[in-house]
Amino acid sequence: MTRMDFDDASPRTRPGDLAAQLAREDLDHLSVAELDERMALLAAEIERTRAKRERAVHHKASAEALFKR
Repeated sequence: MTRMDFDDASPRTRPGDLAAQLAREDLDHLSVAELDERMALLAAEIERTRAKRERAVHHKASAEALFKR
């Protein structure tokens, strides 16, 4: 079975873009337990990012409301 090379198919990213680096990693060598651990870490990071986004949205809305007065 040959490994697909997604480097050519993926969009160009900024240097240091960790998400893009993760997307290009070869997962074939990881065990099921390692894949489960990776998924848990990624899920936690998604939740952390969602929480930060929500705080930013609320902060922006609060600032806009303050300056509309």
